Amino acid sequence: ALRRAGLHVADWRIHDRQTKRDDIKGKLVGQILYRDYFETGDPLARLEEFDAVTEMNALRPDNNFWPQTDFGLINALERHHPGVRFVLSRRDPEATARSMMNWGNLGEKRLPDNDVPGLPRGFGGSVSDLMRWIEGHHAFCARIFAGKSNFMEYDPADPEVRAKLGGFLGIEMPWWGRANARRPAPEREAG
Repeated sequence: ALRRAGLHVADWRIHDRQTKRDDIKGKLVGQILYRDYFETGDPLARLEEFDAVTEMNALRPDNNFWPQTDFGLINALERHHPGVRFVLSRRDPEATARSMMNWGNLGEKRLPDNDVPGLPRGFGGSVSDLMRWIEGHHAFCARIFAGKSNFMEYDPADPEVRAKLGGFLGIEMPWWGRANARRPAPEREAG
């Protein structure tokens, strides 16, 4: 939705076509945020050409980054970029957890086999684990952004979300939909 609104968006990994900077091509957004945070204090030091970051976490065998759960990094973003805005897409925790269990091997292998903030190794392999983890992240965001005008939480199913989010960000949102919708699984015959 942000790309369709004309913003230059960093989402999970920086692709070659998105930047002229050789030092960030192919890099995970979370990796860049942490490298710049620890080297310069500013997590966005090399991402100045981007208007928004939409997915910053990564869970891969060689890299595991969750900057959206890191108070120090969030605080540095606010300190170095006073106009920064934070948005939390908040769905029902059970629906989100059930959806996550269908994301390849995320719930059955990748989360339980790794240490993730709030979800240590050995946890995350069930809907109930993921629900508790999601609820914890919602509580974390509510606490650290309490009373701040640079934070918006929204329900993606809200029929007014396009106008609300556009108003919060100060942009026209020409589209609001579901870009990653799954097709329903084919029905299986009993027996």
